[in-house]
Amino acid sequence: MLELGGELGWLCGKILADLGADVIKIEPPGGDEGRGGTAFVAHNVGKRSIVLDLDSEVDRARLRQLALRADFLVETFTPGHLDRLGLGWADLHAANPRLVMTSITAYGQHSPHAQAPASDLEIMAAGGALSLAGDPDRPPVRVTLPQAAAWTGAYAAMGTLVAHHHRQATGRGQQVDVSAQAAMLPILVQAPMFWSLLGQVPVRSGPNLVGRNLAGARLRNIWPCRDGYVSFALYSGHAGRQSNQALADWIAARGMLPAELEGFDWDAFDPVTAPREDVERIQAAVEPFLASLAKDEFLAGCRERRLLGYPVATAADIAADAQLADRQVWQLVGGVSHPSGWARFDSRVGRIARPAPALGEHQAEVLGELGAVLA
Repeated sequence: MLELGGELGWLCGKILADLGADVIKIEPPGGDEGRGGTAFVAHNVGKRSIVLDLDSEVDRARLRQLALRADFLVETFTPGHLDRLGLGWADLHAANPRLVMTSITAYGQHSPHAQAPASDLEIMAAGGALSLAGDPDRPPVRVTLPQAAAWTGAYAAMGTLVAHHHRQATGRGQQVDVSAQAAMLPILVQAPMFWSLLGQVPVRSGPNLVGRNLAGARLRNIWPCRDGYVSFALYSGHAGRQSNQALADWIAARGMLPAELEGFDWDAFDPVTAPREDVERIQAAVEPFLASLAKDEFLAGCRERRLLGYPVATAADIAADAQLADRQVWQLVGGVSHPSGWARFDSRVGRIARPAPALGEHQAEVLGELGAVLA
């Protein structure tokens, strides 16, 4: 597999590397713009690096030779850029009909904004996520660390594998057109359905779930606890009713359930249609109870009582998580702890072959395999 371009394609390449692909990272002279950052180290383990100057006819010829042997090519250039170099989809597909070429851009190959570059902040805003992040009476906020490239890379990998499946059936490769803006839509969760079904545009709701109550009640999802935050919400359906009742029983066992909620009919309670005053009354009882618990205590209670809830994990919590340790998720690569990949084959943990490569580290190796004459 060949990987050309910037950060939007890094995770796609890593996912395919985790699945066993030999990923050759093709960098320009001077290297990727993101070199030196932690995201580069995280998303480029397991890859080999060579340097090709696409302004050079010699290096363009080398890339064409590499593409003749490749199963996949992932690129993040502005639409039309590779075509002008004779390296576009039409050229490479004609030379290698089995090639799957995944083209990742901010807005898609044929968008009115196809030529526009975009940062993480712009992609998150254009995809709608920013409109739902933050409190309703304040400006929108960034969603934690930059996420656009990660979501885009994951969906690019999915599209690449779908095209791979098609190739296995037909022998023909395809171009996969990935829009980073469109890749943001799944993180809006149910918000698009509110427009489709009800004609409503959800707005920022702070620590509450967006658009979950038809009477305008705010169903809270993030709560402060003794040592951080936990996630719990009132849900509908059989599992929701069981979870709501179990939490009320837990609050009562601690002597913290208000008298007005004793004997409450949880089977008849539906958070979607419940009056605002009922939701507010219940949540007023939930808040001090959750504030009295530590995260570990809450998680243990959720497991014991089958509650739909979990702690809000910090990076330190994830690193120390006993479940992840038991699953042998972490492995040291080049002195840095990395996740070992999300897929197992025959119950075996995948091993990362190498740390993120130095610039051009595998130049002689890769071009030697190709049979090219080194300059």
